[in-house]
Amino acid sequence: MLRIADTRTGHLVEIPAAPRRLLRSRVHLPAASGTGIGPVHLRVPLIGDVLARTAELNGLQVVTVLTTPELTQDQNHALERVMAVLGIHPPLVVGAHRPDAALGGPADVHVTARGADTGEVTGGVRMEVGEVGTVLPDEGAFDPDRLLAPELPDVPAPEEAADPLAVRLLLLGRPYDAPVTVTGEALADARQTLWRWRRQVADWAQEPSRPIPADLLRESHAALADDLDVAAVLDLLADVAGRSEVPAGAKFETFAHLDRVLGLDLVRDVGGQSSPERPTPR
Repeated sequence: MLRIADTRTGHLVEIPAAPRRLLRSRVHLPAASGTGIGPVHLRVPLIGDVLARTAELNGLQVVTVLTTPELTQDQNHALERVMAVLGIHPPLVVGAHRPDAALGGPADVHVTARGADTGEVTGGVRMEVGEVGTVLPDEGAFDPDRLLAPELPDVPAPEEAADPLAVRLLLLGRPYDAPVTVTGEALADARQTLWRWRRQVADWAQEPSRPIPADLLRESHAALADDLDVAAVLDLLADVAGRSEVPAGAKFETFAHLDRVLGLDLVRDVGGQSSPERPTPR
Protein backbone atom coordinates (compact mmCIF):
# COMPACT_ATOMS: atom_id res chain seq x y z
CA MET A 1 0.00 0.00 0.00
CA LEU A 2 1.32 3.43 -1.00
CA ARG A 3 -0.14 6.35 0.94
CA ILE A 4 0.44 10.03 0.19
CA ALA A 5 -0.68 13.04 2.25
CA ASP A 6 -3.06 15.16 0.19
CA THR A 7 -1.90 18.78 0.63
CA ARG A 8 -5.48 20.00 0.39
CA THR A 9 -6.70 17.96 3.38
CA GLY A 10 -3.57 16.79 5.20
CA HIS A 11 -4.98 13.25 5.20
CA LEU A 12 -3.09 10.19 3.99
CA VAL A 13 -4.74 8.69 0.92
CA GLU A 14 -4.02 5.30 -0.64
CA ILE A 15 -2.91 5.58 -4.27
CA PRO A 16 -4.03 4.16 -6.54
CA ALA A 17 -7.33 3.21 -4.98
CA ALA A 18 -7.57 -0.55 -4.53
CA PRO A 19 -7.85 -2.87 -6.38
CA ARG A 20 -6.31 -1.02 -9.36
CA ARG A 21 -2.60 -1.70 -9.94
CA LEU A 22 -1.87 1.19 -12.34
CA LEU A 23 -0.71 4.53 -10.91
CA ARG A 24 -1.34 7.60 -13.06
CA SER A 25 0.99 10.43 -12.05
CA ARG A 26 0.92 13.97 -13.42
CA VAL A 27 3.95 16.14 -12.66
CA HIS A 28 3.41 19.88 -13.11
CA LEU A 29 6.53 21.88 -13.96
CA PRO A 30 6.18 25.36 -12.44
CA ALA A 31 5.93 28.36 -14.70
CA ALA A 32 9.32 29.85 -15.56
CA SER A 33 10.26 33.06 -13.77
CA GLY A 34 11.75 36.08 -15.44
CA THR A 35 15.20 34.48 -15.16
CA GLY A 36 14.04 31.19 -16.64
CA ILE A 37 13.86 27.79 -14.99
CA GLY A 38 15.74 27.14 -11.76
CA PRO A 39 16.39 24.64 -8.95
CA VAL A 40 12.73 24.04 -8.05
CA HIS A 41 12.33 22.84 -11.63
CA LEU A 42 14.78 20.08 -10.72
CA ARG A 43 12.99 19.07 -7.53
CA VAL A 44 9.42 18.71 -8.82
CA PRO A 45 10.20 16.12 -11.54
CA LEU A 46 12.69 14.50 -9.15
CA ILE A 47 9.94 13.87 -6.58
CA GLY A 48 7.73 12.58 -9.39
CA ASP A 49 10.54 10.19 -10.33
CA VAL A 50 10.95 8.91 -6.76
CA LEU A 51 7.18 8.47 -6.46
CA ALA A 52 7.18 6.34 -9.62
CA ARG A 53 10.17 4.29 -8.44
CA THR A 54 8.51 3.69 -5.06
CA ALA A 55 5.27 2.61 -6.71
CA GLU A 56 7.16 0.18 -8.92
CA LEU A 57 8.96 -1.20 -5.86
CA ASN A 58 5.47 -1.90 -4.48
CA GLY A 59 4.55 -3.88 -7.57
CA LEU A 60 2.54 -1.16 -9.31
CA GLN A 61 2.66 -0.13 -12.93
CA VAL A 62 3.21 3.60 -13.40
CA VAL A 63 2.41 6.10 -16.14
CA THR A 64 3.92 9.57 -15.64
CA VAL A 65 3.11 12.68 -17.65
CA LEU A 66 5.12 15.89 -17.23
CA THR A 67 3.15 18.99 -18.15
CA THR A 68 5.13 22.15 -18.72
CA PRO A 69 4.45 25.84 -19.27
CA GLU A 70 5.52 27.40 -22.53
CA LEU A 71 9.29 26.87 -22.77
CA THR A 72 11.74 27.96 -25.39
CA GLN A 73 13.54 25.33 -27.43
CA ASP A 74 16.69 25.97 -25.39
CA GLN A 75 14.79 25.57 -22.13
CA ASN A 76 13.25 22.31 -23.31
CA HIS A 77 16.70 21.07 -24.27
CA ALA A 78 18.10 22.06 -20.87
CA LEU A 79 15.20 20.37 -19.07
CA GLU A 80 15.73 17.11 -20.97
CA ARG A 81 19.46 17.24 -20.21
CA VAL A 82 19.00 17.91 -16.50
CA MET A 83 16.49 15.08 -16.13
CA ALA A 84 19.01 12.75 -17.74
CA VAL A 85 21.99 13.77 -15.58
CA LEU A 86 19.89 13.62 -12.39
CA GLY A 87 18.75 10.09 -13.20
CA ILE A 88 15.09 11.06 -13.67
CA HIS A 89 13.33 8.46 -15.77
CA PRO A 90 11.81 10.13 -18.85
CA PRO A 91 8.05 10.67 -18.49
CA LEU A 92 5.73 9.19 -21.09
CA VAL A 93 4.77 12.60 -22.44
CA VAL A 94 6.30 16.03 -21.84
CA GLY A 95 4.18 19.14 -22.32
CA ALA A 96 0.94 17.21 -22.89
CA HIS A 97 -2.05 19.39 -23.66
CA ARG A 98 -4.44 16.51 -22.93
CA PRO A 99 -2.80 14.82 -19.93
CA ASP A 100 -5.79 12.61 -19.09
CA ALA A 101 -5.68 11.11 -22.56
CA ALA A 102 -1.93 10.52 -22.27
CA LEU A 103 -2.41 8.92 -18.84
CA GLY A 104 -5.34 6.78 -19.93
CA GLY A 105 -7.62 8.42 -17.39
CA PRO A 106 -7.65 11.02 -14.60
CA ALA A 107 -4.44 11.38 -12.58
CA ASP A 108 -4.26 9.61 -9.23
CA VAL A 109 -1.67 12.09 -7.98
CA HIS A 110 -0.55 15.58 -8.97
CA VAL A 111 3.02 16.61 -8.08
CA THR A 112 3.31 20.40 -8.01
CA ALA A 113 5.53 23.13 -6.63
CA ARG A 114 4.28 24.70 -3.41
CA GLY A 115 2.03 27.63 -4.20
CA ALA A 116 1.94 26.89 -7.93
CA ASP A 117 -1.16 27.97 -9.81
CA THR A 118 -2.78 24.72 -10.90
CA GLY A 119 -6.36 25.90 -10.78
CA GLU A 120 -7.43 23.48 -13.47
CA VAL A 121 -6.39 20.48 -11.37
CA THR A 122 -9.32 18.51 -9.99
CA GLY A 123 -9.42 15.11 -8.38
CA GLY A 124 -6.50 12.95 -7.35
CA VAL A 125 -4.06 13.52 -4.51
CA ARG A 126 -2.03 16.73 -4.57
CA MET A 127 1.63 16.62 -3.46
CA GLU A 128 3.21 20.05 -3.04
CA VAL A 129 7.00 20.12 -3.29
CA GLY A 130 8.88 22.60 -1.10
CA GLU A 131 10.90 25.51 -2.41
CA VAL A 132 14.61 25.34 -3.25
CA GLY A 133 16.97 28.16 -2.33
CA THR A 134 20.64 28.48 -3.26
CA VAL A 135 23.50 30.04 -1.31
CA LEU A 136 26.71 29.29 -3.16
CA PRO A 137 29.29 31.96 -2.32
CA ASP A 138 32.37 29.83 -2.93
CA GLU A 139 34.07 30.39 -6.24
CA GLY A 140 34.13 27.16 -8.18
CA ALA A 141 31.37 25.52 -6.10
CA PHE A 142 28.95 23.45 -8.16
CA ASP A 143 25.81 25.45 -8.89
CA PRO A 144 22.65 23.49 -9.79
CA ASP A 145 21.42 26.49 -11.77
CA ARG A 146 24.19 25.76 -14.30
CA LEU A 147 22.60 22.41 -15.09
CA LEU A 148 19.70 24.32 -16.60
CA ALA A 149 21.71 26.89 -18.52
CA PRO A 150 20.95 26.37 -22.21
CA GLU A 151 24.42 27.55 -23.26
CA LEU A 152 26.14 24.59 -21.54
CA PRO A 153 27.41 21.78 -23.76
CA ASP A 154 25.52 18.48 -23.76
CA VAL A 155 28.38 16.69 -21.98
CA PRO A 156 29.37 18.16 -18.60
CA ALA A 157 32.99 18.96 -17.87
CA PRO A 158 34.81 16.06 -16.14
CA GLU A 159 34.98 17.86 -12.79
CA GLU A 160 31.21 18.39 -12.86
CA ALA A 161 30.24 14.95 -14.16
CA ALA A 162 30.24 13.45 -10.65
CA ASP A 163 28.25 16.27 -9.11
CA PRO A 164 24.67 15.98 -10.44
CA LEU A 165 23.80 12.96 -8.29
CA ALA A 166 25.12 14.86 -5.26
CA VAL A 167 22.44 17.43 -6.10
CA ARG A 168 19.91 14.57 -6.22
CA LEU A 169 21.07 13.30 -2.83
CA LEU A 170 20.89 16.77 -1.30
CA LEU A 171 17.37 17.40 -2.61
CA LEU A 172 16.21 14.00 -1.32
CA GLY A 173 17.66 14.57 2.13
CA ARG A 174 14.68 16.60 3.33
CA PRO A 175 10.96 15.73 3.33
CA TYR A 176 9.59 16.52 -0.12
CA ASP A 177 7.25 19.23 1.23
CA ALA A 178 9.95 21.01 3.24
CA PRO A 179 12.14 23.79 1.79
CA VAL A 180 15.75 22.99 0.90
CA THR A 181 18.68 25.38 0.74
CA VAL A 182 21.53 24.33 -1.54
CA THR A 183 24.86 25.55 -0.18
CA GLY A 184 28.41 24.85 -1.23
CA GLU A 185 29.03 23.10 2.10
CA ALA A 186 25.93 20.93 1.78
CA LEU A 187 26.89 19.89 -1.74
CA ALA A 188 30.41 19.05 -0.60
CA ASP A 189 28.95 16.88 2.17
CA ALA A 190 26.69 15.13 -0.33
CA ARG A 191 29.65 14.41 -2.62
CA GLN A 192 31.60 12.99 0.32
CA THR A 193 28.65 10.78 1.28
CA LEU A 194 28.29 9.45 -2.27
CA TRP A 195 32.02 8.76 -2.50
CA ARG A 196 32.02 6.91 0.85
CA TRP A 197 28.89 4.85 0.14
CA ARG A 198 30.06 3.83 -3.32
CA ARG A 199 33.44 2.70 -1.97
CA GLN A 200 31.74 0.77 0.82
CA VAL A 201 29.30 -0.87 -1.59
CA ALA A 202 32.20 -1.87 -3.86
CA ASP A 203 34.01 -3.41 -0.87
CA TRP A 204 30.89 -5.22 0.40
CA ALA A 205 30.27 -6.65 -3.08
CA GLN A 206 33.45 -8.71 -2.72
CA GLU A 207 31.96 -10.64 0.22
CA PRO A 208 29.42 -13.49 -0.02
CA SER A 209 25.90 -12.27 -0.65
CA ARG A 210 23.49 -12.32 2.28
CA PRO A 211 19.74 -11.60 2.35
CA ILE A 212 18.50 -8.19 3.44
CA PRO A 213 17.54 -8.42 7.13
CA ALA A 214 13.77 -8.59 7.40
CA ASP A 215 13.56 -5.68 9.84
CA LEU A 216 15.54 -3.40 7.50
CA LEU A 217 13.41 -4.36 4.52
CA ARG A 218 10.20 -3.82 6.47
CA GLU A 219 11.31 -0.48 7.95
CA SER A 220 12.57 0.97 4.66
CA HIS A 221 9.52 -0.07 2.65
CA ALA A 222 7.20 1.28 5.37
CA ALA A 223 8.97 4.66 5.29
CA LEU A 224 8.66 4.91 1.52
CA ALA A 225 5.05 3.77 1.47
CA ASP A 226 4.08 6.26 4.19
CA ASP A 227 4.16 9.61 2.37
CA LEU A 228 7.44 8.97 0.55
CA ASP A 229 9.79 9.42 3.52
CA VAL A 230 13.04 9.14 1.56
CA ALA A 231 14.95 11.09 4.21
CA ALA A 232 14.24 8.27 6.69
CA VAL A 233 15.60 5.74 4.19
CA LEU A 234 18.81 7.75 3.81
CA ASP A 235 19.16 7.84 7.62
CA LEU A 236 18.62 4.09 7.71
CA LEU A 237 21.39 3.49 5.15
CA ALA A 238 23.79 5.67 7.14
CA ASP A 239 22.99 3.61 10.23
CA VAL A 240 23.30 0.26 8.43
CA ALA A 241 26.71 1.18 7.02
CA GLY A 242 28.13 1.43 10.53
CA ARG A 243 26.45 -1.63 12.08
CA SER A 244 29.04 -4.36 12.65
CA GLU A 245 26.39 -7.04 13.27
CA VAL A 246 25.04 -6.72 9.70
CA PRO A 247 27.12 -8.90 7.32
CA ALA A 248 28.87 -7.11 4.46
CA GLY A 249 26.88 -9.09 1.89
CA ALA A 250 23.61 -8.01 3.52
CA LYS A 251 24.74 -4.39 3.53
CA PHE A 252 25.47 -4.63 -0.19
CA GLU A 253 22.04 -6.09 -0.95
CA THR A 254 20.32 -3.45 1.21
CA PHE A 255 22.06 -0.54 -0.50
CA ALA A 256 21.58 -2.00 -4.00
CA HIS A 257 17.88 -2.70 -3.36
CA LEU A 258 17.03 0.74 -1.97
CA ASP A 259 19.00 2.47 -4.71
CA ARG A 260 16.24 1.35 -7.05
CA VAL A 261 14.27 4.19 -5.46
CA LEU A 262 17.09 6.57 -4.54
CA GLY A 263 18.68 6.53 -8.01
CA LEU A 264 22.14 7.46 -6.68
CA ASP A 265 24.11 4.88 -8.69
CA LEU A 266 25.52 3.40 -5.48
CA VAL A 267 26.83 0.27 -7.24
CA ARG A 268 28.77 2.30 -9.80
CA ASP A 269 32.21 1.30 -8.48
CA VAL A 270 31.49 -2.42 -8.10
CA GLY A 271 34.13 -4.36 -10.00
CA GLY A 272 36.24 -1.26 -10.63
CA GLN A 273 39.96 -1.66 -10.97
CA SER A 274 40.88 1.41 -8.96
CA SER A 275 39.33 3.68 -6.37
CA PRO A 276 37.86 6.94 -7.70
CA GLU A 277 39.46 10.12 -6.50
CA ARG A 278 38.10 11.31 -3.18
CA PRO A 279 36.19 14.60 -3.49
CA THR A 280 38.06 17.59 -2.11
CA PRO A 281 36.18 19.08 0.87
CA ARG A 282 35.19 22.73 0.53
